Amino acid sequence: MDKRIEDLKENYELEIERIVKEVKKTKAKKVLLQFPDAFKPYSASIVDELKKQLPKTEFFIWMSSCFGACDTPNVNPKDFNLFVQFGHSSWNK
Repeated sequence: MDKRIEDLKENYELEIERIVKEVKKTKAKKVLLQFPDAFKPYSASIVDELKKQLPKTEFFIWMSSCFGACDTPNVNPKDFNLFVQFGHSSWNK
C-alpha cells in the first residue's frame, strides 16, 4: 500500500517545485526518480504529485538499491532526459 505524500512532507523537504521547474527548464519528457529505501513506499504518491503539474512527463521509479548519493542507477543515459535522486540528509556542496 502506498503511503501519503503529506506524511513524508512532515519531516522532509521534497523540493517538488524545484523538480517541476527543472523539468520545464530542460523540457524533459522522461524522468528517472531514485529514492532511498525509506522513501520507496511514498514513491507512487510523489509521482502523482509531480504528474499533477507535469501531465505530459513520464516518470520512472528506480526500484533497486540506493546506498547514497554516489549510488546512481546503471542505465543508458539516452533512455532518460533527467535523473532526480531523493535523499534523507542535506548534501553539502
